[in-house]
Amino acid sequence: MSARADRATARAADLDEARDERYANPFAPPDEIEAAAEARPRSLFGEILDWMLAPLLLLWPMSLAVTYLVAKSIANGPFDRALETDAYVLARQIHPVNGVAELTLPDSTRDFLRTDNVDSVFYQVLGTRGELVAGERDMPLPHEDDRPQPGLVAFRDDMLRGNDIRVAYTTVEFPQTPGAEPVLVQVAETLDKRSQLANDIIKGVILPQFVILPLAILLVWFGLSRGLAPLHALQAHIRARRPDDLSPLEARRAPPEIEPLVTSFNDLLTRLEQNMELQKRFIADAAHQMKTPLAGLRTQAELALRQDASAEVHRSLEQIATSSEHAARLVTQLLALARAENRMSGQIFTPVEVTEVARNAVRDWVQAALAKQMDLGYEAPEEPVEVDGNPVMLREMLSNLIDNAIRYTPAGGRITVRVRHDAAARLVHLEVEDTGIGIPAAERSRVVERFYRILGREGDGSGLGLAIVREIATMHGGELTIDDNVYQTAPRLAGTLVGVSLHVLERGRTYPNAD
Repeated sequence: MSARADRATARAADLDEARDERYANPFAPPDEIEAAAEARPRSLFGEILDWMLAPLLLLWPMSLAVTYLVAKSIANGPFDRALETDAYVLARQIHPVNGVAELTLPDSTRDFLRTDNVDSVFYQVLGTRGELVAGERDMPLPHEDDRPQPGLVAFRDDMLRGNDIRVAYTTVEFPQTPGAEPVLVQVAETLDKRSQLANDIIKGVILPQFVILPLAILLVWFGLSRGLAPLHALQAHIRARRPDDLSPLEARRAPPEIEPLVTSFNDLLTRLEQNMELQKRFIADAAHQMKTPLAGLRTQAELALRQDASAEVHRSLEQIATSSEHAARLVTQLLALARAENRMSGQIFTPVEVTEVARNAVRDWVQAALAKQMDLGYEAPEEPVEVDGNPVMLREMLSNLIDNAIRYTPAGGRITVRVRHDAAARLVHLEVEDTGIGIPAAERSRVVERFYRILGREGDGSGLGLAIVREIATMHGGELTIDDNVYQTAPRLAGTLVGVSLHVLERGRTYPNAD
């Protein structure tokens, strides 16, 4: 079947499962059934992938933030040491003169402090009474509690004229001047070089991450795919099994994590096989117990008809014989429907030559067609056509189609059983056409339901024939179609063309029977 048909079948199975499991009411609204189907658990692959990638994607911004802080710390190191050296050099140039601090700074040193290709450098020296000895008057001052001991250099971040600056400051004490406040020495610079170095460090660390992160995601995806490969292999192995194969799976070949699941599945197969055996025995017993008394009743009625009796008794005996025949046919159809609906009932699928099955089915109904003065014909290709199926069930399917055509075609009509081989599509079409009363287009979707009969139609059918045909066709991976008799060349009659399309069995290749 096509991929679209497979998806449609899978979707229908999801909706049926949602109806069965989540709603006790079989007539629940379609939107509730759809919501129940959408509420199915996510795939194991998706869950594991989310739990692996979500922390990775959350940690990545944190990594960027930590990288930025580390880069700033690294960038501050060398420039802080240079700024500390400048503060020491400036502090050594301060000397007391008559109790007052003076800065004896050569012009070359003064120019060196103020010269920088990128940043602006500032300095300030405040004397023992807080007076400005040299440098910038508007430089911010540190808190009194934050002033370091003489000979030690401290650092702080501050603002000067709207610019962020890094300040190195120290104090110089004059022991020979009792009561004097320590001299404050400050050297500051803007942060352009630091920011440029920090950005270079961040680029060198972060840019490779933009390559590594997608690569890591791909590796995680690949690793999960490889890790879940045994599950996919097990799934493919189960799907490839024939419907009648109830043998246990090899649990020892499964990964330890899913070995209990395989073991439980094998237990289920064992119980299912036991249930199938019980059901087959029940069907066989039911067929014997029901057919035997009906056959005896018909025989007794036919024997009684040979005896002399009144007209009323004769009519009653004829009705008993006819009713028993119909009841026996109904029992046969019910049992055939039960076997067809039970797709795991141990049906043996083998290569079946379709033309041979169709020819034998036609022979079975020749006498019934002649009794109604019908022309029962047969058309088939010369070359043999094989399908993978059960010959008994396929013959039962054709018998039901021919029986329906005979029952609902007026006497003197024409019925043709046709086998068509479509080599291009690798399909074989089993068709039964008649010149009967036809099936209205509005009724064609309902006549395949069990016990459904079109109102006002004559005939003694039970309403099970097309239901059996549909189940057998589905069991063989085929499709049932009902259309007008498009092959008629005589004056237009209603007529019906019922066809079943099956996959052709190629040499060396088999097609799946049913999902």
